[in-house]
Amino acid sequence: MNESARRVLELPEIWVYLSGNPLSALFLTLLAYQIGLWCYKKSGQHPFTNPVMIAVLLLAAFLQITGLSYQQYFEGAQFVHFLLGTATVALAVPIYQGLTAVKGQTIRTLVLLSAALLVGGALSIGSALGTAHLLGANLDIVQSLWSKSVTAPIAMGVSERIGASPTLTALFAIVTGILGAAVGTWLFNSMGMKRWWVRGFTMGLAAHGIGTARAFSVHPEAGRYASLGMGLHGIFGALLIPWVFGFFS
Repeated sequence: MNESARRVLELPEIWVYLSGNPLSALFLTLLAYQIGLWCYKKSGQHPFTNPVMIAVLLLAAFLQITGLSYQQYFEGAQFVHFLLGTATVALAVPIYQGLTAVKGQTIRTLVLLSAALLVGGALSIGSALGTAHLLGANLDIVQSLWSKSVTAPIAMGVSERIGASPTLTALFAIVTGILGAAVGTWLFNSMGMKRWWVRGFTMGLAAHGIGTARAFSVHPEAGRYASLGMGLHGIFGALLIPWVFGFFS
């Protein structure tokens, strides 16, 4: 093989050519997710083969190998970012489905769900901030952790409103969702938690969209309540987090 042929096969050179097309980054994003989804299905929906986690790792490895900056990648994949606004509005659908599911529940159950929403949201913030302070994290990281347990589209908006980094917040939100989806089922089983509505609401509250997708794959009732938990946490988080942040700042 001559020198020119070897140069054609070099991955960085190929990417220089492809990066001229703004749809290349979008294609790579969708391809990485499809690979992750394929792995997830082939593993029998094992929580540690979460498709989002696999897609993130594949894209990170690709950017590292090619030397492409995140800014360059984002220019081509920003259409996905644009769809976050649509995803935020679309939260109305799972909230409606979740509210339909609780119509037959007792007052006691509704009180428990409300208490879980408020206490769970407060603990998610308190535990993250406390851990960050103990580890000596800088101010940018601490501020970006305030909304990390709210679903990513809303979390980024809240982060921007309080002067934090939306990019860091999105990263923490994704990691939170992946970890919650991975260990949630195991944790519920070890605790002997058998009610699907309890498991689902907890998963949606703590692990937002990624956890909700996992809940739906386990049981439809868990998925409905996870949708409700994710949606309500997003609404109350958007309203209360900036106010609480301003109070403590």
